[in-house]
Amino acid sequence: MTREEFNAFCQSLIATTHVVQWGNADVWKVGDKVFAICGRNDGRDAFTFKASDIAFEVLQDQPGIRPAPYLASRGLKWLQVHEPGGLGDAALCEHLVMSYDMVVAKLSRKKRAELGLEGPQ
Repeated sequence: MTREEFNAFCQSLIATTHVVQWGNADVWKVGDKVFAICGRNDGRDAFTFKASDIAFEVLQDQPGIRPAPYLASRGLKWLQVHEPGGLGDAALCEHLVMSYDMVVAKLSRKKRAELGLEGPQ
């Protein structure tokens, strides 16, 4: 997946916002909470997302995938696809949607209503 494809996919999800921060990383949020990041690792795009406990345990040791620097070191369950072949595009998109859904689920009912979200999408 290219950075442009990543950004287009994240933008397609309901009520998302985009900022560039942390050294030119594309940071995607819903309800002001981060669900996906595209930064650089060794000259390549690296895709970071929130993971379920099970996904974190299963994927963290797969080739091309690792616990996300900074986030995982703080005890958070975030993964980073940092090398080609870590996840195919379809699987990465599925994990981005799961990350988005986990963040939406943690938003208050009021915030979801403000954003036009009745629950996880």
